[in-house]
Amino acid sequence: MFSGAQISLYPMTDDFVTVIVDALSALDPYRDRLRIETDDISTLLVGTPDVVFNAMRDLFVAAAASGRHCVLHASISRGCPGEPDDPMCHTPELTNPMAPLDERKARALATVASAALSGQSVAAQFSLYTLGIDQHMHEIYGCIDFVKSSSVFDKSKNFCTKLRGDAAPVFATVGEALLRFGHPAGHVTIDLTVSANSPTPL
Repeated sequence: MFSGAQISLYPMTDDFVTVIVDALSALDPYRDRLRIETDDISTLLVGTPDVVFNAMRDLFVAAAASGRHCVLHASISRGCPGEPDDPMCHTPELTNPMAPLDERKARALATVASAALSGQSVAAQFSLYTLGIDQHMHEIYGCIDFVKSSSVFDKSKNFCTKLRGDAAPVFATVGEALLRFGHPAGHVTIDLTVSANSPTPL
């Protein structure tokens, strides 16, 4: 299994370099569990989904603590058939047989409910793509049911679902969407945009 995210962070300020550089220290606790590669467009984080999402969350919360309007965009993937297996990405949830949908929704909700709050409010929108399976809409509708039952569901939009609330349960919700929906050995992707401190929050 291969899992990770290509992320880009956009602080809306002339001093964007300082905001980004100061926020990078939030990745330090995860560096021994992630492969990190940066170029002039994005940064690749490779690791298990829980570590990838925790690192993204902490990076974004650190940037948003500047008080500036910050946006993070991420292209997230697991199980891409074009990528080699990586031991760093091994997680039991993606090696076990596929559990019943209701069981997976319940586990996802329990994980989101247990997320310790970060103190940073965010808005987010994401789209889930379960690839290479005949019943992909069954999985997507199951994920939508889970998200609507979570504490951070805001509204459905064209092509995506909007979340609002503390950064911890928001990132946990998207992480559970990647982990729990679609075949455990299948290819699943998410397109994610997160915003904080927006001057137009609605």
